[in-house]
Amino acid sequence: MIILGIILILLALFLEMPSIIYTIGIILVVVGAVLWILGALGRAVGPRTHYW
Repeated sequence: MIILGIILILLALFLEMPSIIYTIGIILVVVGAVLWILGALGRAVGPRTHYW
């Protein structure tokens, strides 16, 4: 999820696309980071015990 967010941010910057793609990329990076931190702390994320 983090990698997909970074790819969307880069595409929005290089291709000068609308800011909606940039915004979605930032949201994906933030959500991916939160899930990664929760999984690293040992908290269950949805049905998974660990989130990669």
